[in-house]
Amino acid sequence: MTQEPHGAKYFPVPLGDQARATTRASTADREEANAFLSAAMSVGALTPEEYTERAGTALAAVTLAELDELCADLPMDRLGGAVVSGRLDTTQVSTSGAAPVTRVSGIMSGGSVGGGAVVSSHLSAVALMGGVEIDLRDVEFTAPVLTVSCRAIMGGIRIVVPDDITVEVHGSGIMGGFSGRGAGPGRPGAPQVIINGFALMGGVETERAARGQNIGPRRPN
Repeated sequence: MTQEPHGAKYFPVPLGDQARATTRASTADREEANAFLSAAMSVGALTPEEYTERAGTALAAVTLAELDELCADLPMDRLGGAVVSGRLDTTQVSTSGAAPVTRVSGIMSGGSVGGGAVVSSHLSAVALMGGVEIDLRDVEFTAPVLTVSCRAIMGGIRIVVPDDITVEVHGSGIMGGFSGRGAGPGRPGAPQVIINGFALMGGVETERAARGQNIGPRRPN
């Protein structure tokens, strides 16, 4: 295997491919490499310290070969389920005809999802030394259950949910916080939101707010 076809997802290949040493990595490639690294940590193949170091290096990677080097020793046969759980490949058509948003990231910057955005059954949120804001109060749901997979590494993810939907929070914090105070039941027939993932030296916070309520910017603690 040499160069990936245009639009293909990044996947590690054995070291020594000269074509990949001269092929520049995209932001999506770096995010995919991070998905493999975080999956490796979730199964115990990398320590949190090793993951943090490699994730930072992946952020600055220029070529596909540099990403391959970071993933060369990972047990790929054990990572399949863990990687898939964090990906958003489901594409559904909404009543408005718009394609659903499946990924939001804040990599040394900020990212957001809200307003009239369309969401399907999965939404992946990655905050790496940055911030992500997800406001689900006015989005268009196209599936009865939305799973939000969060990875906050030295960054923060804030999720605002309407006060009439059912919310489950199953995340964990590693030298960070994963707040479940927004969890709780909703009205019968309303969508269900499941929030999972981890916060490594960062934070994930879920809060409820009524539709139309202006919650404004958060003040730093």
